[in-house]
Amino acid sequence: MDTVQKLISGLAIKIENLSEWSGQAVSWLTLIMVLLVFVIVVLRYTFNIGSIELQESTTYLHGMIFLLAASFTLKEDEHVRVDVFYSAMSHRRRAWVDLIGTVLFLFPVCIYIFSMSLDYVLLSWRISEASGEVGGLPALYLLKSLILIMPILMMLQGLAWIIRRVLYLFAGAESPYQAASPEDPSNQIQTDAGV
Repeated sequence: MDTVQKLISGLAIKIENLSEWSGQAVSWLTLIMVLLVFVIVVLRYTFNIGSIELQESTTYLHGMIFLLAASFTLKEDEHVRVDVFYSAMSHRRRAWVDLIGTVLFLFPVCIYIFSMSLDYVLLSWRISEASGEVGGLPALYLLKSLILIMPILMMLQGLAWIIRRVLYLFAGAESPYQAASPEDPSNQIQTDAGV
């Protein structure tokens, strides 16, 4: 692998590390959210105590989990897809589908989300938006900012996908796809000979 390929591959690794970090952070947020919901239920149904702050905290956490986990989910190739044809394709065909899909679908959708959300988030910052509920959480604008961070993280992970697939298709790098387990005949690896 020449120097340019090493640099490009290093960029993909750094992006994937960022996605991995966001996924690990979200896993802890998920645990916190589950514990918080448990506390809310116990307080509500055992002691008849309600708390708007606690209830809104679960909403904030849920939003954070959804928005920050998207790039990690893409990195792990766990987004939902109808793979009637995809699962039977060779690694090379999968790489082409992923490459074209990322450029034609992922990037435009992320750009659209970012551009349509920008004024909404900026207004929230301008007015220092807080909860509409009495006793609710402040700084709703911080949560809304994640609407802009999510498409950026997704496009970065999409760039890492493109790099991995281009290096695989044109530079002889290793396949970005995991090998199928031998016990699962429905997930047989196709040969890479043909496109």
